[in-house]
Amino acid sequence: MEKRNLVFIATSLDGYIADRNGGLDWLTSTPNPEQSDMGYNEFMTQVDALVMGRKTFETVCGFEGDWPYAKPVFIVSRTLGTVAEEYRDKAELVKGSLTEILKQIHDKGYHKLYIDGGVTIQNFLKEDLIDEITITTIPIVLGGGSPLFSVLPKDLEFTLVTSKVFLNQLVQNRYTRKRK
Repeated sequence: MEKRNLVFIATSLDGYIADRNGGLDWLTSTPNPEQSDMGYNEFMTQVDALVMGRKTFETVCGFEGDWPYAKPVFIVSRTLGTVAEEYRDKAELVKGSLTEILKQIHDKGYHKLYIDGGVTIQNFLKEDLIDEITITTIPIVLGGGSPLFSVLPKDLEFTLVTSKVFLNQLVQNRYTRKRK
């Protein structure tokens, strides 16, 4: 079974995934009258489960409406002790090193994983565990906030696979990790 770790995320022009207050309102700053999902549903058909950090999980729990995921969610956290009662059938806490966490998830039969959340993505990149990144760039400069990328121990080369434009404004690039 092929194991793949994929990222699907939006950033501001200056590379932030949340504003200075952790806000995401800017993500919907471009009018979207047809309610395009910009490839999100198609992307979700390629993954078995989601792996996200505590902050992302807490953000999702704060959204109005129903739980947004039909697939299993694994929460990576060093500080969270337990998952709130109302989310226990939707999300599971995983602990350990990233390789230990991946083994736990793979042992449960999930191999194509959606990696979500800034720090979680950065940690996976630090250990060269990301196979594909899809980034949709929103035409706004936030000037600060939560960056998508951080310092890495070495350069990681990626190859551009596709580039699409949505709503005549948003550029979505999909890259795969160039492995030797």
